[in-house]
Amino acid sequence: MAKITLEQRNRYAAKVKEYRSIIDGIALKEQSFLALLKQPGGQGAGYVRMHLAEEALSQTSYCILIHTLSVALMGIKNEDSLAEARKSLVRGIKYLEDIVTGYIDSPFSEYEKNLEDIAEISYEDRYALLRKIGFSIREIEEGYGANSKWKWSFVETWGKFAVVAKNMLDLKRAYQDLELTSPNRIIVMSYLATVKRLFQSTADKYREKYEVFSSKMEDFKQAILFLSALRRLHTIFGERADADELKKKIDIWSAKLEADQKRREEEAKKR
Repeated sequence: MAKITLEQRNRYAAKVKEYRSIIDGIALKEQSFLALLKQPGGQGAGYVRMHLAEEALSQTSYCILIHTLSVALMGIKNEDSLAEARKSLVRGIKYLEDIVTGYIDSPFSEYEKNLEDIAEISYEDRYALLRKIGFSIREIEEGYGANSKWKWSFVETWGKFAVVAKNMLDLKRAYQDLELTSPNRIIVMSYLATVKRLFQSTADKYREKYEVFSSKMEDFKQAILFLSALRRLHTIFGERADADELKKKIDIWSAKLEADQKRREEEAKKR
């Protein structure tokens, strides 16, 4: 590895100072929004939490920038900035979860009322926020590397992201906006496609975590739960063939889970 010059160090330090100043400003704005939530009445709490999520994700972006600069100018990872990025990212997702719930596979009626708090926020703004979250997760994952000790913790992060992405969508309105005459048809199709992809990939990640790393039944159960939620979506939007295919997959995975449980019980008896 080439020796780091004084000029490189100075350039890096100057940029970090600049970004740190911005991050401090973002933190102050976040505290201001949190203070609004504590005011009596709690009017507009959904919108406040949307702003909080935006601020947390802005902080995430600058922390990622600091890490990227460290790699580009110094040739080393900035683990502290990655850790800070991960924390602010999770915080941002939690703000959204506090609005729309973290229900993975529940009827829309159970969280429909929560969406009233953000009814005026457009599909475009919601979708843009989700794309920002997805980009941030990928950047942090890549920053840590494939062999990081944090690798499997990102499965839960992807899962929480998938859930808030689904729950931020008014499914009744989305169903209507899939009509050919709706001006929102394209954005709704893109949004839905993203949610479906997230649920399928999250199910696969939990299954992989079970098989490769944890061997915990709970991870396999989560994988099946995400498939079940995806099947519910296909059913809601009249995608019968997709729902039927998922039913077969869920049955296969459930049978595998049951077989694994029985095998472990038999092995435990022999000890």
